[in-house]
Amino acid sequence: MDETVAEYIRRTVLKIPRDEIKMMLQKWGFLSEAQLQTLNFHQIKDNISQEVVQLCEENCADIKQAAVLDIIYNHIYQNKRMWSVYQMKRSEEELECFDIADFKKKFKGRLQSALKNVTITFKEYEDNAIWIRVAWGTPYRKPNQYKPSYVVYHSQTPYVFISSSVLKSNVPLLCQALIVASNYHDIREMELRSHSLDSLKDIVFKRYSQNFPTHSPKPLQGGNVEPESADIRIVQENKSEKERIHRLNREAFGDGPQPKLEFAQYRLETMFKSDPKMAVLNKKQPFRCLVKFSSPHLLESLKSLAPAGMADAPISPLLTCIPHKARNYFRIREKKDLFPECFVSP
Repeated sequence: MDETVAEYIRRTVLKIPRDEIKMMLQKWGFLSEAQLQTLNFHQIKDNISQEVVQLCEENCADIKQAAVLDIIYNHIYQNKRMWSVYQMKRSEEELECFDIADFKKKFKGRLQSALKNVTITFKEYEDNAIWIRVAWGTPYRKPNQYKPSYVVYHSQTPYVFISSSVLKSNVPLLCQALIVASNYHDIREMELRSHSLDSLKDIVFKRYSQNFPTHSPKPLQGGNVEPESADIRIVQENKSEKERIHRLNREAFGDGPQPKLEFAQYRLETMFKSDPKMAVLNKKQPFRCLVKFSSPHLLESLKSLAPAGMADAPISPLLTCIPHKARNYFRIREKKDLFPECFVSP
């Protein structure tokens, strides 16, 4: 077994919590049950990793087997990586029969024709998810196994989740291979990012149920009971206001927990309206700007604004519609009608 493969396996085992090493090795399936029985999982991790490497040498492990173990680790600890969502598009809406063998062949062929030194590893999971690990090299250097890119593609959907290494220049090659292998014609980044891969899936697969207001907020009701003092009136008004905020917040965000979204970005394009006498704009040109949001838990942060008194209720649709607009990314960009009433002058 190559020394670089042995070192990579050793480092991968060292990343795994000691109580989970046996479980992950069993999921890996490269070592037999008899070999696993010889391992002492109660010793320090460095000794465990050395024993695993020795067993892998007996089985003549190569970098592809080592990469599968790394995929298993990243599948379990997927929140350690930052994920971006990409949406692919066909010119025709007809569904095509998905062939996993054909997908792998086309994906590898496209990447290897563009870059000679590249390691590509696939692993399929039960939820129709194909995990792809790509370690990048150069024409003169072997692939760097410690800075790979990860791709999660759910067959029969146009969505791809990519966790890229620091080599940003390789992302276009990755996108080209994806659209060729999956028979799409275009791919765009949806400008949503998060460490929580499951939350991103909830948003784009519409597994996240968000309510949207269908009516204007109702004015506060005064009631028929006459208060006996100003203090009672203040208490009653505060209680009614809290109830109103809670109701409007529930209408906007729903009752359940929000998907953990850490980054959202969209482009605004609208006509700037002003008094003709002010002559602010001599030409009728659209007003464009880029809006970015980032937070450890963006949607929960937006949900907490009104109850915390940091924003009026209801929260602006510019903020509550982020997951909804993300699911309709291509439609928005094509029609260029995103939020047409924003930035309107008095």
